[in-house]
Amino acid sequence: MKMKAVVLEGPNKFGPKMIDRPEAGEDEILLKMEKAAICGTDIRILEGKKTKDVRYPSVIGHEMCGTIEAVGKNVKGYETGEKVSIANVIPCGSCASCLNGRENACMNRTAIGYQYDGGFAEYVRIPKSCIAAGNVVKLPEHVSFTAGALIEPLSCCIRGLKNAGTGFNDTVLVVGAGPIGLMHIQLSKIAGASKVIVSEPNEFRRGKAEKLGADVIVDPTRENLKERVMAETEGLGVDVIIVAIGVPAIVQQNLELCRKGGTVCLFAGFAGTGECTISANTIHYNEINVCGSTAYRRSDYLAAAEMVKTGKINLDEIATHTYKLDDFVAAYEMNKSGAGLKIMIEP
Repeated sequence: MKMKAVVLEGPNKFGPKMIDRPEAGEDEILLKMEKAAICGTDIRILEGKKTKDVRYPSVIGHEMCGTIEAVGKNVKGYETGEKVSIANVIPCGSCASCLNGRENACMNRTAIGYQYDGGFAEYVRIPKSCIAAGNVVKLPEHVSFTAGALIEPLSCCIRGLKNAGTGFNDTVLVVGAGPIGLMHIQLSKIAGASKVIVSEPNEFRRGKAEKLGADVIVDPTRENLKERVMAETEGLGVDVIIVAIGVPAIVQQNLELCRKGGTVCLFAGFAGTGECTISANTIHYNEINVCGSTAYRRSDYLAAAEMVKTGKINLDEIATHTYKLDDFVAAYEMNKSGAGLKIMIEP
């Protein structure tokens, strides 16, 4: 039996084609993909800028939601027809990172969309290790397939928020109002931030930021961001900065916007090698905490799923375009153009 999938055959060599449809083994689940989302990491993989754990040929895509098509005879607790989302990262549970409570940085992790074929296909085989890890999460009927697919990036943002320590009465600066920035805006408000400032040059994205709860919105091409931040914080700077765009050149200027004792979270994956020039004294004399954030822990994913189930966060608003698998190249171009936000793929 055949199915349609977007096959990555090499850097900048990808497109829809017919391939063999996977079958669920005795310990596996076959997922009928309903919605998958294009991630910035997917773009880097497609262009050959990210190659770690990438196979050729393979099917990528790691933000997905679907309906269970078939259940292996040894799988318990799942039934055909159930709506589920997939936490694609599968930690090993036994490496030094996992044993020290950092499974998101697992040294031996496997993942759907990498070692296993991913969501840009009509059907996805969910392996035994993924099911055993509790990574197949049931969703109620009222949760859209779009929101279900976006639980994965929301989980990453929750990990970033926890690493940054965003909390009650904090002032927060979110740099970039793309899909990730828009999630950070909402999470910061939920965490109790008293004021969320957003820096974003794109007018459409600034509008979305306002709709999703940003208190102060700055176009850095027209305003001096530092002057505006200092005016909004009585000259102190902000408590937490989330750098949600991967431009190495802006790291230093963001360090200068942080109050003494504040935190800068370098959340985005940065372009190229990520190298940049910073003044160590800015960090030293202002006692600034600088943190990174990678992937998510299963607890983050379950928290994200619960927020979606209970309507505490709006993910549907972040999805702006939907394309069929046949039109994946057009979806890729739309994502690259920056004219939309989350670009969704459906069979």
